[in-house]
Amino acid sequence: MSLKDAVIIGYDAISSLGYDLESQWQQALAGKSGIGPLDRFPLTHDFPVRIAGQVPAIVDTGYSFLSARHLAAWSSPVYRYSMLSVARALARSRLEITPDISPRVAVTYSSAIGGLDAVLAADRRLQAENRLPHPYANPNSCINMIGGKIAIQTGARGPITATISACATGLTSMLIGAMFLAQNRADVAICGAVDFPLVEPIVAGFYTMNGVYIPREGRENDLPQTASRPFSADRRGFVISEGAGAVILATREFADAHGLRHTCELAGWGMTADAHHFVAPYFDTVKQCMLDALADAALEPTDIDAVNAHAAATRVGDKVEYDALRAVFPAGLPPVCANKSLIGHAMGASSVLETIFALQGMQEDIVPPTINYTPDPEIEIDCVAEGKRRLPQEFVLKNAFGFGGCNSCAVFRKTG
Repeated sequence: MSLKDAVIIGYDAISSLGYDLESQWQQALAGKSGIGPLDRFPLTHDFPVRIAGQVPAIVDTGYSFLSARHLAAWSSPVYRYSMLSVARALARSRLEITPDISPRVAVTYSSAIGGLDAVLAADRRLQAENRLPHPYANPNSCINMIGGKIAIQTGARGPITATISACATGLTSMLIGAMFLAQNRADVAICGAVDFPLVEPIVAGFYTMNGVYIPREGRENDLPQTASRPFSADRRGFVISEGAGAVILATREFADAHGLRHTCELAGWGMTADAHHFVAPYFDTVKQCMLDALADAALEPTDIDAVNAHAAATRVGDKVEYDALRAVFPAGLPPVCANKSLIGHAMGASSVLETIFALQGMQEDIVPPTINYTPDPEIEIDCVAEGKRRLPQEFVLKNAFGFGGCNSCAVFRKTG
């Protein structure tokens, strides 16, 4: 173990399961779904997507970034939710970013989609009313502005970057943050991701590319909660969701010196590019990403106690991930849970939300269930379909794969 190893000192999440982290976790353990009717915008009778995973409205009033004046300027929800997740994660960590440590605090918090809703609103205003965009329209749409606002909020003055890697963004943010720590460029990294993709053209675009959940003919009235079906024989695509998650990393040296509690560390990681297809995952590089994470952690496959899968519930994607897992774990797969069955697919935020659930599970020696599962004869997998399971976990492998062939995998170790 190195003094520069990245340990996790705090985290927070907001997902379609709820607003408070503990209530979300209890909902997950109970096998509750966060998917319901889509009502972020008015639906025409023929709009093809009718369900989604929507987060609750913010109820906190004590933060300046939630004031009416601030919200009027920073209208895209990616700002209020990302900043709230960071504020609460820092509070849980008990770290105060004082002027003396701020130059050593990095920010890698990012987004896959960012504030495109602000651009859409500006365009509609321009077309319908011939009125120029709001002065904050362009800043709202800048993905790197999310990290910039977080730096302003916290006073972090270390390295800052936007780690955009599609659906792997949240986990990639953590890996880049850990790189800053390992290279002695920072002592702390504010990591995570946010996405609010429930905007008409984005939602419709996922439909036309045949990625989003499409009910089978005759089953249009199935309950929304049953739609997200990772690894299942009747999987029909992902359910689009919203969310935000923050993870605070610190070097072991810094955490111990400042009395900051940590129960998990980032033990190893891998990143690969498919260089194959713009959306379809590729067996060779998905497998290599997992192997790289294991090698970086100096572990054997048999050391892994559980896998937190990417598992978006697409026909091709789930099968490629399963085939790669079989190749990486030739002696047999450990339990593999798929959190998107519960919360849907929150785009860039999905992998950090799932990482937070994995960290919670490691601390409590429990794995939440994969719901809506019907066995697929081509995917022989233990995905904890019967309900939550008690399972001691020292090492957990987390997978995240994104459009453009962006693969990120990480191994987390329980430290206390």
